[in-house]
Order: sequence, then C-alpha cells, then structure tokens
Amino acid sequence: MIRVLLVDDQPLIRSGFRALLDLEHDIEVVAEAADGEECLTLIEEQLPDVALIDIQMPVMDGIEATRRIAANPALADVHVVMLTNYGMDEYVYGAMRAGAAGFLVKDIVPEDLLHAVRVAARGDALLAPSITRKLIQPPPPARAGAALEELTSREREAVALAAHGLTNDQIADRMVISPMTAKTHINRAMTKLHARDRAQLVIRAYESGLVSPATAD
Repeated sequence: MIRVLLVDDQPLIRSGFRALLDLEHDIEVVAEAADGEECLTLIEEQLPDVALIDIQMPVMDGIEATRRIAANPALADVHVVMLTNYGMDEYVYGAMRAGAAGFLVKDIVPEDLLHAVRVAARGDALLAPSITRKLIQPPPPARAGAALEELTSREREAVALAAHGLTNDQIADRMVISPMTAKTHINRAMTKLHARDRAQLVIRAYESGLVSPATAD
C-alpha cells in the first residue's frame, strides 16, 4: 500500500485529489495538511511514502518544507512531489534543489496523477528530459565534469541514460546488464554525487556537464 500525504492550502484541491487516490486499491491517503508547518508535523507522525506538496502556501511554503524533509535522515524514504498551478513555475528549480522528486501541475489528468504517485513511491524521478532541459542552465566551464571524477565509466553511462529519462530496466537493456546491476550503478552514483534521490541525480548530470540540454530529447 502506497501511503500518501496531501499538502495544499486549498481544501477543494485536497478533496479532489483524495477522492481520486482513495479509489485505488494500492494507494491510501493517510493525512492532509494546509501549510508547511502542519506538513512537517504530520509527516513525522505518518511517515508516508509520497508527499504531494503545494509550492506556494501560507505559514511555510512547500520549498522550505521540502528542504527540511530532505535534511531529516528519519524521513529519507519520503518522496516529495511538488504541486504547482503552472507548468514552468519560477520556483520549480528551487524545489528540485531542495529535494523534491518531481513536480506536477494541479490540472493533471487523473491517470497521470496515479502514475506519478506510483513512480515517486518506487523512488524514480518525475522529470521528463524536455522539462529538465528548461530547468537546468548549462554549467560554467570550470564546473563541467568536476563532480564526475569519482564515477566509474559504467556509472557515468548509467547516469547519462537516467538523465535522458530511461528507467532501470531500460538502462539495463541499453547497457546489456541486469536490472539489478543498473540499479547498483545508479545507487552508487547517487551516493558519490550526494544526490538524495533520482531527481537530484538528474540535476547533477546536467550541472556537471555529463548531459547537455541540447542532447536531452
């Protein structure tokens, strides 16, 4: 069962999402919060698998709440997905840097919302290459590649494929290795690059110059 926390200052948004999620046999909404502070309290009590958090809220916004969640080792298994009214909200990049696994627009179709929750619950990023290309600016020349020195050639290859939107199974097929080995490459790269999750690993790939925005289609 995927346990979900809904965080939004608009009761109508929360009730709509809850009605949809509660219909699924493998998803359970365990709590709702109206601001970032309430979110932090409930997240420590409930330890959800996925937290759907609005970016802009009173008292404490979603970015600050996400930053505090990411900084708490006890919440390492909580995957944050940011909610926004706009496809390219000016705060989205900050949310990803704070530790979010991805972001969704609030007018998302039901099927995509359910898919997103399940993807986030298993630890995958919700960043299509086309979106990531718009979020990440090309890194300064001096920084390009500097963060990759500790990666093996196979780890670099796996990270580059992940940045292009491939799943572990697809990475395994492309590299002619087992899915478990692909997952190991990704996990080791996350550790070496200090990435909390797959979404941050994708950001590291762009910032280090391993993947160029021009090649991310």
